[in-house]
Amino acid sequence: MTRPVLRINNQGAAVRELSAILKERGYLGTVTDTFDRTVRAVVKEFQSRHVDERGRPLVVDGVVGPLTWWALDHPDNSAILAQPVALDLTVVPPSGGSPRGRAALAVALAEMRAGAKEIGANNSGPWVEKYLNGILSPPANWCAAFVSWCFAQHPEGIPFRYSLGARDIRDQFRRKGWTYEGDGSHQPEPGDIIVWWREQPDGWKGHIGFVHHLSEGGILYTIEGNKGGFPAPVRAFDYTFSQIDRLLGFGRAQ
Repeated sequence: MTRPVLRINNQGAAVRELSAILKERGYLGTVTDTFDRTVRAVVKEFQSRHVDERGRPLVVDGVVGPLTWWALDHPDNSAILAQPVALDLTVVPPSGGSPRGRAALAVALAEMRAGAKEIGANNSGPWVEKYLNGILSPPANWCAAFVSWCFAQHPEGIPFRYSLGARDIRDQFRRKGWTYEGDGSHQPEPGDIIVWWREQPDGWKGHIGFVHHLSEGGILYTIEGNKGGFPAPVRAFDYTFSQIDRLLGFGRAQ
């Protein structure tokens, strides 16, 4: 269940649930339906003493988002001295996503385990040349080529036109009705694509990767290529889902 983000002056059942949890944890004296200054102060006190599921201190801002909700639900695991929960980002999660997306993610993870990375120079090497698929020769940006190549390994072939452009892949998904915003009604699942803009929101440059999974604590884990300095590998990344910068959206291949 996705809970709403709560902040000062909010009212209703979700605030009442929040205050009940804070009362149970010993931070608040009474249950209330109103997110007033007292509740905000108590939330900030709680945030100052807890971490998210990665073991990182919560932002002390008095706003109850996915990370704070997770800490409230896992008091024994989110104490300030807690260690991060162990994750296995080398295998496909057991459920979620579409068959095509999950298959592509499995290929991406196999490439990551094999040590796929740039060799010799930025945007170059045999791994990059393989992903570019003869469309261009290295050096060339390869994040979208990597995504295309992973989808193309399916026995039925790639379900969209092989592309070296992150935004072009998103546009193809959009025309097929496969895109979504990830705004709460539709959450990212394993094998979905995630697309960012680069330099300008309405420009042509972008970046793309695969969703590994979205944790219940609001951490989005991804598998991406061509991110970071040379020799950029295929590797896992993690983001606070509610705070992803330059996000264009998601897509789920069918």
